[in-house]
Amino acid sequence: MILDGKATSQLIREELAKKIEENYQRTNLRPGLAVVLVGEDPASKIYVRNKQRASTQVGMDSRQVVLSGNSTTSQVLESIEMLNQDPTIHGILLQLPVPPQVDAGLILKHLDPRKDVDGLTPVNMGQLMAGQPGLRPCTPLGIIELLDRYQVPLEGKRAVMIGRSQLVGRPLALMMMERNATVTIIHSKTRNPWEICREQDVVVAAVGHAKLVESHWIKPGAIVIDVGINRSEEGLVGDVDFEGVLGAAAAITPVPGGIGPMTIAMLLQNTWQAFQETVGA
Repeated sequence: MILDGKATSQLIREELAKKIEENYQRTNLRPGLAVVLVGEDPASKIYVRNKQRASTQVGMDSRQVVLSGNSTTSQVLESIEMLNQDPTIHGILLQLPVPPQVDAGLILKHLDPRKDVDGLTPVNMGQLMAGQPGLRPCTPLGIIELLDRYQVPLEGKRAVMIGRSQLVGRPLALMMMERNATVTIIHSKTRNPWEICREQDVVVAAVGHAKLVESHWIKPGAIVIDVGINRSEEGLVGDVDFEGVLGAAAAITPVPGGIGPMTIAMLLQNTWQAFQETVGA
């Protein structure tokens, strides 16, 4: 079974668009999403454009704040604080990475957690750790949502996270434990990772290493989630050898068309959630 993130994300967008329009007809209010881009990184500009287009398509008000690549941390903080205070903005996204002279960690500390639609502020990460409600990081949330939509349960399953990043690995491990999965995390210092993977019911790869996970890593019948996006001579490929693993896995996400679209869908869903909690829609 192919877990189609593109089709699922489109369904989620259609559901959101209907809710947003119905709310607008009732209240004359729309969710507002601001994306802050620092510098001229080509990939970041594409990501920002895609996020803006998606938010506009579902009926949100979209704003882009573009700052020079020479901006200081203080200058970025000034823009963030303006958005924190703006009642028409319900979600704020700082596009990462930022230039090296900008302290992203400090900026996230100052971003209003109620508008943190990327789920990366210390407050929201702490709420996740404590098992309390809050805005969750978009990529892990997209993975959980995709599994839910395909009715793939996590309870009682053994799951492995390949990668321990703040964006995906660590928060997803916590979210899978909330669903009563038994979670192992593999990282660069783990010995014989394939032996660990082969014992798991669910394998999530998020390390940025093209086709790292091969067929002998996968237990027959496992669920395989590929978060990686790597440029190669073949085009975009994931962290999983898709063709090689296809015969062993019971379900697998493609690259592209898997977790990427789900991440953007969850950004929109988080913005809607932040809007509801702010205005009581």
